[in-house]
Amino acid sequence: MNDLNEAVDALLSRPADVLPSPEVRARLRKASGLTQEEVAQAFGVHRMAFLRWENGQSMPRRRHRDAYLRLLKGWADRHPEAALGSDLAKAG
Repeated sequence: MNDLNEAVDALLSRPADVLPSPEVRARLRKASGLTQEEVAQAFGVHRMAFLRWENGQSMPRRRHRDAYLRLLKGWADRHPEAALGSDLAKAG
């Protein structure tokens, strides 16, 4: 039973990798003064691919998702008003 509790504790201690709502994603980007094109270029993807990530039509692959989540958390730290109501605001 102790091993099971340790396994559960390990799962609970992992950081959440759930992206905030599309509305919050867009607000954070706009609060940072960046265009979709600028962010897409930084990620090495087409603007339409980034647009789909931002509006929730598709999910970035794991490598991009981790980096995108990191970017969103950084923006949320800089612009907490734009992150209000998101899991990112609570994760900090």
